[in-house]
Amino acid sequence: MSATFLGMPGNFPKNAEKAVQNSQLRYNLRKATHTIRGKRAGVVAELPDWQELRAAGKAIKDLTLRHLDRYLLQLEEAVTRAGGTVHWARDAAEANRIVTGLVKATGETEVVKVKSMATQEIELNQALAEQGITAYETDLAELIVQLGDDFPSHILVPAIHRNRSEIREIFLDKMPKVPENLTDDPPALAEAARLHLRERFLKSKVAISGANFMIAETGTLVVLESEGNGRMCLTLPETLISVVGIEKLLPSWRDLEVFLQLLPRSSTGERMNPYTSMWTGSVEGQDFHLVLLDNGRTDVLADEVGRQALRCIRCSACLNVCPVYERTGGHAYGSVYPGPIGAILTPQLRGMSSDLDASLPYASSLCGACYEVCPVAIDIPEVLVDLRAKAPHAAAERAGMKVAGWILNDHQRLAKAQHAATRLRKLVPKRLPGPLSSWTDTRDVPEIPEESFRDWWERTQRSERSE
Repeated sequence: MSATFLGMPGNFPKNAEKAVQNSQLRYNLRKATHTIRGKRAGVVAELPDWQELRAAGKAIKDLTLRHLDRYLLQLEEAVTRAGGTVHWARDAAEANRIVTGLVKATGETEVVKVKSMATQEIELNQALAEQGITAYETDLAELIVQLGDDFPSHILVPAIHRNRSEIREIFLDKMPKVPENLTDDPPALAEAARLHLRERFLKSKVAISGANFMIAETGTLVVLESEGNGRMCLTLPETLISVVGIEKLLPSWRDLEVFLQLLPRSSTGERMNPYTSMWTGSVEGQDFHLVLLDNGRTDVLADEVGRQALRCIRCSACLNVCPVYERTGGHAYGSVYPGPIGAILTPQLRGMSSDLDASLPYASSLCGACYEVCPVAIDIPEVLVDLRAKAPHAAAERAGMKVAGWILNDHQRLAKAQHAATRLRKLVPKRLPGPLSSWTDTRDVPEIPEESFRDWWERTQRSERSE
């Protein structure tokens, strides 16, 4: 099960209501998402075959998911042949047991991490802390979130909800050896983080990573990043543990070429990411372990409509165009996966038994912008509508739909209902009572016309015939 942020209210509407009251948050989000959105549009427009690349990415992912069992076994064989060790984790608890056991076997009590959403999903940092092991995030945005005792709010830029002055205050308060005259100038903040992390890199013997892609053909893992921290984590420590969702597979090296064009342009608005790190098994004497994480993904794969969410390459393009995310931010979703993709992935991974998870499929205007920018053509609105049908509904709502179905299935019953509604139109309140009141919390009851279309048609046609 993926993690729910502690302290979150019961559902998305309540979270969103609180978030939209924060004007600074809305300003930070709008500025950042519009900047990334503009950069993406520019570099995508440079490629005349962008739609063909998008279709190729979709086809490769669909093929992989259809034969996931075969490709996973091929990956395991290739990694093992290259000197690595593969572990299979059915859920978060099993993955955490495996990783903590591997770290404890080294005798170390500190690890460095390169950004990994899978480890956030299973709350690995908390599990390590319970065993006396401290995990240090090395991605700059993740470091900001960690030092600020905060939660990530964006897939690509976890600290997107923070501005420069807020980051400066966090560094002064929580980061040791920071000069008191530190400014909020980006180079100064980056230099302070670099000096802080350098010590961690040089002394840590164990690193934990994720991966953007895994190549079944060779057993190679691939990490794309912008800062170089990933390269330091992957090469310096004596033990490397990679926790990766089973859907991150690609069949061959040839397939990777497509995604090395799609991902940078869709995520950071760059033609190519600054750092692409690849490794196969244990290299240069390093002990390598790969933990393949299921944690609900097999159940998602079984859903004919919802399985397309597993095509996601975590680019965050859907977040940057979503009008809902832009105003509420990521915390309102109560999950490590925010925005449109989180609204369809989280309820499938966790189920919809909680109020929060049941509300996520409704965290959308269904405008379709997310589908238009998705580099692997995930039809997010289609999955949202499908999940809304599967979400638990109140007894009053179910009863109302049954009555509506009974009326709408017979034209005579519909005509009588319309006629009665016009007669009683003045008695309809602006706010509906009882269980129906939540519907009018965010919308007005439509005005009922004095005459229904059926009555108007009958009256005017009768008048024409008499003439």
